[in-house]
Amino acid sequence: MVIRMFRPSLVVTVSVVLALSGCGHETKVTRVDSGVVTDLSGRWNDTDSRMVAEAMVKDALQYPWLGNFEKTNQRQPVVVVGTVLNSSHEHINVQTFITDLERELTNSQKVTFVAGKGERDEVRSERKEQAIYAREETQKSPGKETGADFMMKGTIATILDEADGTKAVFYQVDLQMINLENNAKAWYGQKKIKKVVEKKRTVF
Repeated sequence: MVIRMFRPSLVVTVSVVLALSGCGHETKVTRVDSGVVTDLSGRWNDTDSRMVAEAMVKDALQYPWLGNFEKTNQRQPVVVVGTVLNSSHEHINVQTFITDLERELTNSQKVTFVAGKGERDEVRSERKEQAIYAREETQKSPGKETGADFMMKGTIATILDEADGTKAVFYQVDLQMINLENNAKAWYGQKKIKKVVEKKRTVF
C-alpha cells in the first residue's frame, strides 16, 4: 500500500486559486443608439460635445458678421477652426469637439469651410509627392489654396464644487470668430452646462 502525503501549503494554495476562480465578474455589453444620452460619470462626454457644437455654430451663423461679409464681398466667408484649449480639470478629447464644430460649419452650407493646420500639412505633403511621382496631367500644383477669412477658436473651462459625496461641475465653453485680416472679433459665443453628481451610499 502506497501512502501519499500532501503538504499543507499546497492544499491552501489550491484552495485559494479555486476560491478566486469562482469570484469572476460578468461583463455585459449593450449596444445603444449613438444619440442616446449616457451620462454615467457626470464628466464631459459625446453628448455635451455634440450639443454644444450644434448650439454655438447655430448662434454664430445668426449674427450680422455673416450677412455683412456676404454683402461686401459677394461670396460666402471662408472659415477655419483653430485651437480649442482645454482649461478644465478633466481630460477632455478636444479634437472630438473640434470635429463636431467642423461638421456643423460644413453642413450649414452658409460658409466655405477649409481644412485646419494639421490637415493642410498632410495635403501639402501629398502635393509634393505628386510633383515627383504622379503623371504631369494629374498633378495638383501648389499656390492654389483657398485662404480663410475667419478663424473660430476658444476654450473649455470648468468650476468644481464638491461636498459630502455631492459634486457640482460647471462647464463654460467660450468661442470666438476672428477676422484674419484685421484680428477683429466678429462674434463671441458662450455656452454653459451645469451637472450635479450624487454618489449614493450602499448600506449592507
